[in-house]
Amino acid sequence: MTERREITVVHRPGHDPGDEAGLARLLADYHLRTEAEKGQVVTGVEGLPDRYRAEITDPRTAFAADAVLLATSGRTAVGCLVVTAPVDDCSEIKRLWTDPAHRGRGVASRLIDAAVAHAAENGVSTLRLSVWRWRTGAVALYERFGFTVTESWDARDQLVCMRRVV
Repeated sequence: MTERREITVVHRPGHDPGDEAGLARLLADYHLRTEAEKGQVVTGVEGLPDRYRAEITDPRTAFAADAVLLATSGRTAVGCLVVTAPVDDCSEIKRLWTDPAHRGRGVASRLIDAAVAHAAENGVSTLRLSVWRWRTGAVALYERFGFTVTESWDARDQLVCMRRVV
């Protein structure tokens, strides 16, 4: 059983080839699940939009300016999160995903803690994010970390926009 203290959060994975492969797997799972939840029939990574495939096939390039956080248990990638490079003292949290087999063990919480700490260390004053309305567990998690619903900056239907001061 994976306990909270066994989870390690790595900034900028990729020094170990297994990190990058684990990150790619998590991103693929995230995008495939999201497309399915939106009602899109996608049978594999090759069916995803180009921008999502680019993240999966070359995360180092796709997130070159961003902070990529990878949660590991031993040598296994179990969660990921991206903190975008700041623009006007604001960064965005994207791609928070925990492997379903490791949910309920504090992985997402550790990633959010690390994201907030990263933002603070880098002088970011505000963190923002968007989450699909049907991901009620994620919305509740973000609220526990002090994020509040705010006016949307994204016109997509069913998207909840949230922010918090760092």
